[in-house]
Amino acid sequence: MRDEVFKNKPKKQFEFDEEVASVFDDMLSRSIPFYEEQISLIAHFASLYLPHNGRIYDLGSSTGNVLFELYSKISNYAEFIGIDNSLAMNQRAKLKAQAYGYEIEFVCKDFLEYEFLPCNVVLANYTMQFVRPMMRQAMVEKIYQALQKGGVFLMSEKILSEDKALEREMIERYYAYKTSKGYSQNEINQKREALENVLIPYTQKENYAMLYKAGFKSVEILFKWVNFAVFLAKKEG
Repeated sequence: MRDEVFKNKPKKQFEFDEEVASVFDDMLSRSIPFYEEQISLIAHFASLYLPHNGRIYDLGSSTGNVLFELYSKISNYAEFIGIDNSLAMNQRAKLKAQAYGYEIEFVCKDFLEYEFLPCNVVLANYTMQFVRPMMRQAMVEKIYQALQKGGVFLMSEKILSEDKALEREMIERYYAYKTSKGYSQNEINQKREALENVLIPYTQKENYAMLYKAGFKSVEILFKWVNFAVFLAKKEG
């Protein structure tokens, strides 16, 4: 279905409810620049660090796109677990997995409270920006502790610029991108208002500092487009 959630003024803050879940794949493809390329890139690097009989978690797995892309590349030699606290998202992910014939477990739970088993890869695709700042550092430390030595955390995030003038220019460029994908200025404004105080991005430096403080020694940016970035943080082997 086509995303028209914000054609009318929303009555509440943004949340991952049934209305959003029903159009979420279209929303992602039209709202995140180079979305398909990012998914492919994340799946490739995840596959490099996911051994036979390994385990991967996708935090905020939504409709399962990242795990499906990875599963299609490496078959079922590892344990795939998606975690999302939205029942609507979880149900769609399960239906898609069933249709594809993929053995992926989708858990409907808040990943902040989830007890992780030792794992090799953790994904958070535009997820951590929705975790309250006072809880975000502790969550990244929890991820670090769950990872086996040599494991990786792949995190995609919207990021802020430290230069306020440049930040405005970056936002303007992003809105131009959304306009090119068919969103009206009204829809763009409505979504921005709905996301206010819900999506809280960090600067690139703040994300680096958070990852290093958690214990990661190697942190790289695999992809960046204006104010979107994919980070890879590696735990020492």
